[in-house]
Amino acid sequence: MQPNDAIISVMLAVPNAAEASAWYRHAMDAEELWNLGSVVGLEIAGAPVFLGEPANNGWDYPARLGMPSVRVEVFCDDPDTFLSRAIAAGAVGRTYPARVHDMPWGPHRQGSLVDPFGHIWFVGDRSPLRRYSGNDAVER
Repeated sequence: MQPNDAIISVMLAVPNAAEASAWYRHAMDAEELWNLGSVVGLEIAGAPVFLGEPANNGWDYPARLGMPSVRVEVFCDDPDTFLSRAIAAGAVGRTYPARVHDMPWGPHRQGSLVDPFGHIWFVGDRSPLRRYSGNDAVER
């Protein structure tokens, strides 16, 4: 990483950061970076993900909004294992096993889940992370 490279992350709104942190550590093998009580820094598969308890400050968690507030995209080498672990730990709602989608850049294996806090997670292989101009020949 270069000195000026940006790292983009998300902070997920949750009603109880300690409870959510425990679930993500169990279900997604997250590692805790730090814990301020109502705000927790985690690392999931090498990516920073933060949890926060909204304090009437312009954002809220899905249960209070009545709908998901974020869609998290995960790109990894083994989406099936990532999904299976989270689903076994209690992911709820729209849980779909990974399947291959025919995309312009080639096959893309992806599935999804909704965590117990109402956040949608799409988990797939790394194929969308490569540059594709539309003019590139797709090898199959």
